[in-house]
Parts: sequence; structure tokens; C-alpha cells
Amino acid sequence: MALMNSSSDNTLPFMKMHGLGNDFVVVDARAQPIEISPDMAKGIAHRRFGIGFDQLTVISKGTGDAHLTFYNSDGSTSGACGNATRCVARYLLNESGKRDLHLTTDRGDLYAVDAGDGLTSVNMGPPQLAWHEVPLSEEIDTLELPIEGAPTATGMGNPHCTFFVEDATVIPLEEFGPRYEHHPLYPERTNVQVAHLVGPDHVRMRVWERGVGVTLSSGSSSCATAVAAARRGLTGRKVQIDLDGGTLWIDWRKDGVWMTGPTMHVCDGHFTLEFLNSLAKK
Repeated sequence: MALMNSSSDNTLPFMKMHGLGNDFVVVDARAQPIEISPDMAKGIAHRRFGIGFDQLTVISKGTGDAHLTFYNSDGSTSGACGNATRCVARYLLNESGKRDLHLTTDRGDLYAVDAGDGLTSVNMGPPQLAWHEVPLSEEIDTLELPIEGAPTATGMGNPHCTFFVEDATVIPLEEFGPRYEHHPLYPERTNVQVAHLVGPDHVRMRVWERGVGVTLSSGSSSCATAVAAARRGLTGRKVQIDLDGGTLWIDWRKDGVWMTGPTMHVCDGHFTLEFLNSLAKK
């Protein structure tokens, strides 16, 4: 395993951030390229032997203001991570003094704006509604899949499977999530959401993230759930999503699915050379 390039004092700076308890390690690689292997991501993600995260985000130079690359805690990569995008966008907005940003990801071009009152909005792009875009393993109607509970499939740069249930708070996600994350209809695995209506345009939702597990919040899952609810006629296209970690506001507009919510920059730190070398030896 190749060791990450690090700063001149042989340590690697990082930031710890979260969006409603969906937590991230963020590495700024704009000044110097940084190589991260799956094993290294898993080592950093360990909540006893590392720092711990739901996703790791690397900021690098891009065609816009910055390019973002996302790693799950199992070392796999993800094309999108809404809450991490909002967290990094807030950091870059504060750094630059700008009111809006153009970010690039493996999902494509994303745009972020300062929504005021400490909130940050990100356009996560148009939802992917066709079976091959999600992607699914066969041509099928994505509105109601032939799975018990008739969930809805949605792509938001990563695949999603949304179940509308009577009470999302009582579903045992630790058992329910992995059962569907690896369903044969999802060749790339899937994020799993359980949701129920609280009131008009108001949804309660909980999340199992592929490659991570139960998380307190998920931005892309919130977008997918809002899109699924609107497609099924349960809500309009502007929805409040209450998660275990707090509230996000989703607005499915003509130009894409906009997500708005708070962020938190918790602390800054450095990975020591001893720690980095221990990961390189695995």
C-alpha cells in the first residue's frame, strides 16, 4: 500500500465535520495530491483504532472551485454524499467569501449556495429514475419494485431503495438494512431508507447506508426519499425530512434536487506518521 503524501512535518492534516450527526473526515488535497487506498480509508474510519467517520472526503483541484471524492467507511467509494458536500461547501464558502460555488464530483457538477442563517444549500442534480441509471440489474419500473413492501428505486449519484412504512422509528435497521443493501436487483448495492408521513410535505426517515451501516442522517438518502414520495403522490416536491440527527429541507426543482440544512466543523487535527505507517503495513 502506498503511503499518502503528507505535509512537510510528515503528518497529514484533516478536519472533522458532520451534517446532523452524519460525520466525516475531510482531507484538503488542493495544494498537494494525496493517495488514499481502500485499506487506508478503512483504518481511518475505525472508531477505536482510527478517528471514525461515515464518509471520508478528499478536496482536490477541479474544473470548478474544487473536486470532491468520497470514501465509505468500508473503503469503497461513492459518487455522491450530500451532507459531506454541504459541509465542505460551507468550509469553502467561509474560506473564499463567496456566496455560491461550483463543485465537481464523480456524480457530476454540483452547485452550492449560502442559504443564510448558517444553512447551506446544495443542488444534488436531477434524480436518476430509469432502471439502468439507478442502476438496477434488470429493466423494471422503479416506482414500485417487486420486493416485499414495494419500495421505490432512485439514483442520486448512488443507488437508493425507499420503503414507505407505518412507523419508521420501529424498524430494526440493523437487520432490515443489510437484507436489502445486497438485494440482487441492485448490482452496486444500495442505500436503504424507511420513511413515513408525519403531515403534509413532512416525512420522518431513517437510513442504512451501503458500506457504512445505520447513520443519523444522509443527504442523498433524503433527496431520494423526497423524490420517491413526490413520485408516489404522497407529498409535493418541497419536503421537510426529519432524520435521527435533525432536519433537512428538500426541494425538487427543474434544475435538480436542492438540499438545505446545517453543518458543523468540529475540529482540526493531524494524522501522525506512526499512524499512517501502521496503515501502510496492513
